[in-house]
Amino acid sequence: MDFDVIYILWLRQMKRYLRSRSRVLGAIGQPILFLLALGYGLGSVYKRAGQGNYIEFLVPGIIVQTLLFSGVFWGIQILFDKRFGYLKEMLVAPVSRTKVLLGNAIGGATISLFQAVMIFIISAALGFRPHNWALVPVAFIIAVVLSVTLTSFGAGIASMVEDFQGFQGINNFLIFPLFFLSSALYPLTNVPTWLRILSEINPLSYTVDALRYTLINQSHFGLGTDLLVIAAALIASMAFAVNRFNRIQV
Repeated sequence: MDFDVIYILWLRQMKRYLRSRSRVLGAIGQPILFLLALGYGLGSVYKRAGQGNYIEFLVPGIIVQTLLFSGVFWGIQILFDKRFGYLKEMLVAPVSRTKVLLGNAIGGATISLFQAVMIFIISAALGFRPHNWALVPVAFIIAVVLSVTLTSFGAGIASMVEDFQGFQGINNFLIFPLFFLSSALYPLTNVPTWLRILSEINPLSYTVDALRYTLINQSHFGLGTDLLVIAAALIASMAFAVNRFNRIQV
C-alpha cells in the first residue's frame, strides 16, 4: 500500500511532464546551446592549449547542468500544489508526509534523469564517445543519485517559501554559483587559487569529476573522494527536505 502511494505520486509527476511539450523542449534547449556554443566556440582554444577535445571534457559538465537546473527547479511544483490546494489534500490524507515527499521527489528525479539521458544521446550524435562503455552504467547510477539529491534540495527550498518570486530568487542565487564554480566548464589545473578553493568546497564539483572519470577517464579528486562527497550530499539534502516538508503549514 505504501508503495502504491509513492507510485501514484510518481505517475502524476510523469503525466504532468509528458503532457507539456514545451517543458520537454525547453529543459534540453539550454544545455544543447551550452554544448554547441561552448563546445565548438572554445574547442579550438582548448585544443591549442594542449588539453585535448573540449566537447569530450564539456559533456559531463553539461549533464550535471541539466540535472541541476531541472532538479532544483522541480521544487516549484510544490508551490503550485500549495497555491491550488492540492498539497493540502495530500497532507491531510492518512499517509505520512515523508511518503508524499518521496513520491513527488522520485517523479522529479525521473524527469531530470530523462533529460540528462537525452543530452547524452544528443552528445553521442555530435561525436562524443565514452572512454569505456563498461563504466557508463556507473555514470548512470551517479546521475540517479545526483538527481535525487537535487530534487530533494529543491523540495526543501520550496517548502520554506510561499511565493514563486521568492523561490526563483533563492534558486538563482544558489544555482548559478553552484554551476559556474563546479569545474563543469573548465579544468581545475592551473586556475587561480581562490577559484580552485571555491570549486573544491562545492559538492557539485565532485559529481562532475565522478562523471568525467567514468565517461572520459579524467579525474581531479579521485573517484573514492567523489563518491564520499556525493553520498554525504545525498544524505544532507534528503534530511533537509524531510525536515522542511514536515514543517509545512496547510
